[in-house]
Amino acid sequence: MIMIQGEVGGKLYTEPFSKGVLSRSLTRAEMGPNKAYAFASCIESKLKKTSITLITIDELVELIVEDLRDEDPEIADKYIAWRKIKQCNDPLIILIGGASGVGTSSIAFEIANRLGIRNMISTDMIREVMRKIVSKELSPVIHESSFTAYKGMRVPPPPEFDDVLAGFRDHVDTVSVGIDAVIERSLKEGISIVIEGVHIVPGFIKKELIEKDNVIMFVLTLSDKEVHKGRFYSRCRQMWARRPLQRYLDNFFAIRKTHKYFESQARKFDVKSIENIDVVTTIDYIIKNITETYGGITNVEKSESEGFDDD
Repeated sequence: MIMIQGEVGGKLYTEPFSKGVLSRSLTRAEMGPNKAYAFASCIESKLKKTSITLITIDELVELIVEDLRDEDPEIADKYIAWRKIKQCNDPLIILIGGASGVGTSSIAFEIANRLGIRNMISTDMIREVMRKIVSKELSPVIHESSFTAYKGMRVPPPPEFDDVLAGFRDHVDTVSVGIDAVIERSLKEGISIVIEGVHIVPGFIKKELIEKDNVIMFVLTLSDKEVHKGRFYSRCRQMWARRPLQRYLDNFFAIRKTHKYFESQARKFDVKSIENIDVVTTIDYIIKNITETYGGITNVEKSESEGFDDD
C-alpha cells in the first residue's frame, strides 16, 4: 500500500493514496472526470513501479505537476493555482456582486465548486432572514426588491437625487448588516464561503473586513444592454417563471441604473470589475486573481488548511 505523509499543525500524519481523491482534485483544475481518473491511475502505477510505499504530499504534488506539464500545461497551471489557494492558512471569503441578471449566482457556484468550498450563500437569502426579523412596518424598504426599494422609502429623497439609486443604497445598506455578520462568523469559525448577490456593493461592507487579505470582492458587469436583458429570458424560460420575467423587463431601466452604480462604486473603491460574457473567462480571471492576492507566500504554509477537500 502506498502511504501519503502530510503535516498539520506541526504534526505528521499518513493516509493511503487514493485515486478517487486525486482525480477529484484534478477536476478542480477542469480536467474531465474520466481523464482525471485515468491520470490518477497512471500516477499510482508509476509509484508502484518504483516500489515507493511512502511519499510526502510535496513530493507527490511535484510528480503530479511534472506529468501534467507533459500532458496538458494549461491544466498543470490551474492545478498549481488551486494548490496555492488550498494551502493558505486563513479561511477564504469570496464576495461576488453585481446587478440583477449579470450572473453572480452562476459564477459563485462554479467558483465554489472549483475551489472545493462547501459553503455558499446568496444575499437574497440573508435578506429573507432579515425580513422575518424586521417587519414591513419597521423597514418597508427591505421588503421591496433592490431595484424597487425606492417605493418603500418613507421619506422621498431630495429632487436632485435619483429615486431608484436612493432606494437601492438604502436597501443595500440594510442588508449589509447581515452580510457583515456572515463574514465575521466565517472568519471567527475559520469557514471558507462564497457570498453573492445584488447587495455585495463596494463601499458598503465594513472597512475592517474588506481590507483583510482573505476577504476578496469582485463585481460582475454586462455593458451590452441587450445581452443583459437576454440573461433574464435565459433564466426565466421555465413556464412557471413567466411572471417574474415580465417583472424584470418592466423594471429593466431601474436595474440598469443599479448596474451603472456598481460600475462607479467598483472604480471608486478599486474593486476588480469583470465583464461576464464568457463564464470560463470570468472564472479563470477570478481564480488567477485570488491566487495572486490570497495564495501568496505570506499566506501559505506547508501544513494543509481546513475547509477544503483533500487531494
